[in-house]
Amino acid sequence: MPNKIKVMIIEDEDAISNFIATTLKANTYAPLVAKTASEALSMIPSHCPDLVLLDLGLPDMDGIEILKKIREWSSIPVIVVSARGEESDKVEALDLGADDYICKPFGTSELLARIRTALRHSAKNNNGTPASEVFSTKGLTIDFGKRQVTVDGKEVHLTQIEFKIVSLLAKSAGRVLTYDFIITELWGPYAVKDNQILRVNMANIRRKLEKNPAFPEYIFTEVGIGYRMSDEP
Repeated sequence: MPNKIKVMIIEDEDAISNFIATTLKANTYAPLVAKTASEALSMIPSHCPDLVLLDLGLPDMDGIEILKKIREWSSIPVIVVSARGEESDKVEALDLGADDYICKPFGTSELLARIRTALRHSAKNNNGTPASEVFSTKGLTIDFGKRQVTVDGKEVHLTQIEFKIVSLLAKSAGRVLTYDFIITELWGPYAVKDNQILRVNMANIRRKLEKNPAFPEYIFTEVGIGYRMSDEP
């Protein structure tokens, strides 16, 4: 029997941690529970979980500080699960390296879907990303080496900046990239954080890639936060 995927729950409310742990067990995951930051930070190196579910409101340390500490030495997938629903909180967590952000209350189907997506993204990263790698999702194919994009076998001509945007999203498929992160990656750390330029480029990209730009299949908008590339086969 293969080893179960270990998911660490960092949550100080018993009712919530018990609910999540029960859900994980019912879906063949092996849950680990930590109620404080200090407990979590000591358990992660020894138990080596495959993914972390992180609450931000912990009694001994803010969850954002835990995220910073984890990212100093590990690329383990971290999904923030928090009652803080402000866009600024989401953007901060994602910019600091969280793989996803779920607001409480949440449904079990959503939680499990986000976990699967984060694990898929992590597995792809761990396998490496050679320059010639080809990314595919639902008929969209991106050949990074040839700088070629096709939809259902037909080549799509993108401008240089459009290709850079699509490639950046594809290399982090399944993960939300914030507006500021994309702008910094494409135009440099001193670029003006003008979301309008990014939105104009995205509108052009969707017009070229999507069958119906109003109902995208490939690149999804997280309103007020950023964009996410589909990672479905």
